[in-house]
Amino acid sequence: MTDDCAGSGKVNSSSILLFGVSGSPKEGATAYAIKEALRYAKEKFNVRTEYFSVRGKDINFCLHCDYCIREKKGCIQNDDLKPVLNILTQADAVIFGTPVYQGTLSAQLKAFFDRCRSIVAMNPDVLKNKVGAGIAVGGDRVGGQELALQTIHVFFIINKIIPVGGGAFGANLGGTVWSHDKGAKGAEADKEGMKTIRKTVKRLMETALDTRKLRR
Repeated sequence: MTDDCAGSGKVNSSSILLFGVSGSPKEGATAYAIKEALRYAKEKFNVRTEYFSVRGKDINFCLHCDYCIREKKGCIQNDDLKPVLNILTQADAVIFGTPVYQGTLSAQLKAFFDRCRSIVAMNPDVLKNKVGAGIAVGGDRVGGQELALQTIHVFFIINKIIPVGGGAFGANLGGTVWSHDKGAKGAEADKEGMKTIRKTVKRLMETALDTRKLRR
């Protein structure tokens, strides 16, 4: 794999925790993309990483019951997502991956986002100044990846997370991958898509390091 961040080198960033979430119900292209993002971040920036996949997990929809608002004790639902939200609160940076379904996010990732209301209800600043990025994977080159990324960024903005993309000329809003509907092998074969992931991770880690004092 070519190095798009030549010269960046490893930095003293072992205190940074990057949390990667695959929002796909399959173990395919999206999971591969997130794992590749975490691998690259660990290799180039010496960060700690955590990974979570929605695949096979019991993740209920938000009921809008307002238990979290009234009781300030988190979500009333005891499912597989509840302990994962604790990892999110501890992370310095997060990267969410989603397959493109009907031009936008997967239902599983949207449920994840909705359920974050429970932790924000306890502390409106619980996610403040964390840094976030997204990766969207489509079976077509242009199948809704940018809209999916915009939706991820909206989640960041609402919850006081600092949103980043990969920068102009190739990775504007984040990682965009074309899997050709061939799963992990299709994602790996998309060299331009892999380049957008590396650019996005580089920007994500740079920003997480620059804003470290804001989270202490």
